[in-house]
Amino acid sequence: MQAPLFIAAIAGLLVVISLIQPLARRLKVAPSVLLALVGTAIGVLSGWLLYTPSTDAFNQIASVFVNLPLNSQGILHLFLPVLLFQTTLTLDVRRMADDAGVIFVMAVVAVVVATAFIGFALAPFTTVPLVACLLLGAIVATTDPVAVVAIFRDIGAPARLGRLVEGESLLNDAAAIALFVILLGAMTGGSAPTLADGVELFLWSFSGGMALGYIGGQVLVRLLPLVRDFRLAQVTLSVAMPYLVYIIAENFIGVSGVVAVVVAGIVINLAGPSRVTPDGWTYLNDVWDQIAFWASSLIFMLASILIPKLLVDVGWYDIALLAIVVAAALAARAVVLFGLLPLMSLLQLSQPVSTPFKTVMLWGGMRGAITLTLALGVTENLAIDPQIKRFVAVLATGFVLFTLLVYGTTLKPLIKVFGLDKLPPLDAAMRAQVLALALANVREGVARAISEYHIAPAAAEETDRRYRERLIEAQGLDGGMDEILDRDRVTVGLVSISNREREIVLRHLRERTASIHTAEELLARIGRIADRARAGGRIEYNRAARQALAFPRTMRLAQWLQRNVKYDRWLARLLGDRYEMLLLNRIVLDELIAFTNEKIEPLLGRRVVEILTEILLGRREATTTALEALRLQYPDYADSLDQRFLQKAALRLEEDAYRSLYAQNLIGTELYSNLSQGVNENRETADSRPKLDMGMRTEELTAQLPLFRDLSEDRIRAISRLMRPLFAVPGELLIRKGERGDTAYFISSGAVEVITEHVRVRLGRGDVFGEIALLTGQPRTADVRALGYCNLLVLSRTDFRSLTDKDPTLKQHMANMAAQRRQMNATAVEDDALASEEAAENLVKES
Repeated sequence: MQAPLFIAAIAGLLVVISLIQPLARRLKVAPSVLLALVGTAIGVLSGWLLYTPSTDAFNQIASVFVNLPLNSQGILHLFLPVLLFQTTLTLDVRRMADDAGVIFVMAVVAVVVATAFIGFALAPFTTVPLVACLLLGAIVATTDPVAVVAIFRDIGAPARLGRLVEGESLLNDAAAIALFVILLGAMTGGSAPTLADGVELFLWSFSGGMALGYIGGQVLVRLLPLVRDFRLAQVTLSVAMPYLVYIIAENFIGVSGVVAVVVAGIVINLAGPSRVTPDGWTYLNDVWDQIAFWASSLIFMLASILIPKLLVDVGWYDIALLAIVVAAALAARAVVLFGLLPLMSLLQLSQPVSTPFKTVMLWGGMRGAITLTLALGVTENLAIDPQIKRFVAVLATGFVLFTLLVYGTTLKPLIKVFGLDKLPPLDAAMRAQVLALALANVREGVARAISEYHIAPAAAEETDRRYRERLIEAQGLDGGMDEILDRDRVTVGLVSISNREREIVLRHLRERTASIHTAEELLARIGRIADRARAGGRIEYNRAARQALAFPRTMRLAQWLQRNVKYDRWLARLLGDRYEMLLLNRIVLDELIAFTNEKIEPLLGRRVVEILTEILLGRREATTTALEALRLQYPDYADSLDQRFLQKAALRLEEDAYRSLYAQNLIGTELYSNLSQGVNENRETADSRPKLDMGMRTEELTAQLPLFRDLSEDRIRAISRLMRPLFAVPGELLIRKGERGDTAYFISSGAVEVITEHVRVRLGRGDVFGEIALLTGQPRTADVRALGYCNLLVLSRTDFRSLTDKDPTLKQHMANMAAQRRQMNATAVEDDALASEEAAENLVKES
């Protein structure tokens, strides 16, 4: 009977939890506060029903709540992984990275400081050992973000404040639990209590958890595309992963399961959206919101039910010790917030945190279910003295109740006192314009609805009158928009553009006109550009956009492998990725330019739109230039990729047509499934990207050179054996002035620029460079830089001489070319000298 009763009890708690949400809103209190009170009341009532002599009718169900079949380890293993994982899925990790220093200090340093403050503050006033006082400090150092963030969202507190609190809570659980394990081991004799051993164990727990979490996250990232079209399978994988990572970390490797789950969640947060369809990612997040609601509510309720059991024979002495704990915890948090954070800002290790933010964070250090569960773990440990068990249980439980009842009920008024519930100045200034624009659109929609639905004129006039009056009122408010600098408006516009750019890329991913890899790369670049725009406005946006078009380091490594190991598949794949990314980027930029002129001008003004359009046109020009460089080098491959993109777009249109016919009941299920299957088969073909032929077949390239075109096949074959193929990327320095000449270069395709002190000469397909130094034995007289992607054939000094010695005609031709080059340089020098003399004579005449 115990299992059915427990299931019934959980079901009953879920009913209560569901009803608490609207009740908390009606009473204007945080749901966590109400959950704690109701849970405590259930615990008190269950104990009374079980032990009262008045009735035995409820003994079975009351026994389930009084003697829960879950111990502290069971509660942590069941609820903690899903709570941590869901929090990381909803975080804006890239924005949170801006405050990484602050979050680290609050999550790790603050936990250590709080543990020390509380432990040493209690030690003189109690008979329990110092290690027990420190253990209590570690237990109550964990903060609960659920109640605090719920309050923030309820009153519209700044997003950064929520990110700081959520980021802190993610990692301070790990730090506190790691300290808890170390101190518990020291107290029970399971590990050496030395400081060095403790620090080593702490670092191993964190670093090992990070490594395992990263591996687990990467495994899931690579599994998600396999079930891209199966949303239920995606959710199943995501639910299994945090449990596997947590259990492996805690029970098999001995590292922090909390850190492992958090890191795995961050990996999924960053890479997951590009690995599944946007609809699939939305569905996954919706399911996880529901799971997290159940988990957070149940763990809070179950932990609160245990409060009467933990608070046994509380006296005035216990209340005095609780006051010490409260004061020490508040002092420790204040030292970190008002001492360490300003110091980090002064040393430019983190962004500044305003005083109102720090005050709210000080008062927002609420504790919850994790603290109660850790305290329960102490009471369950048979190796711990009963006096210490009672000491930890009473003070930890009392501290949780204090933070919920005092901090939880006064945090909202404190936020309002500092005005943190109000809109930022720029948003407040834009409010009137946003409202006017939205109301104008609503009036147009209402007018269409009146016509379509044949609404009575009287009813139509009343509805239209309300919106007309609101629109006139909104148009009469300027909201101080004229006082906002264009620079700040441009920054807002750039951030809006980046958000729109991200949505366009995700739309292409959803429509399957973009591959997962291309979309993932482009989304990462958009995120970096947006972050730079927030930090430095227009200048940083442009700088980040230029860097996004630069060649990655992997390209250089792939190029080295192609040159030295003759392995060109990696380089071909990178070039294909680059072309596909540039093609999609140009399409997205075209849409952004139209979006800017249509949507942003009514909000930010014409001047700002002109600046934004200029920025976007510059990005499009740079992208087009990079794209054309690849297209000129590999025209056939570019055509095949363009055709592939159009084929994907056509398949998407075809799929939409079938879906529309099915939705209108014009075709049946069987026919729709058959047609969809045909689309999927064609899409599999379109998804496979054609291979890029690097064009490094030496014999064919040699035969294409005008210098060797008239030679026999045997002669060309012999010459090609002497040649070494070389692939050059735009901007690469091939020859440096003054160095010893030991090779000559034949241009099979592409273009280079010969740069001397007085002249710049461009050479193209069929030309030779570097031969002068080989013919004369003199050092190089110019720099030579690749203008685009080039296929070159390289001939060493020894092979060059062997080749020219065997073919006098070829030698004479090479000599003539070298003479022409020297003549061009000499003419340029003379022209430069004449120009200098004329300038000097003109200067004398003017004097």
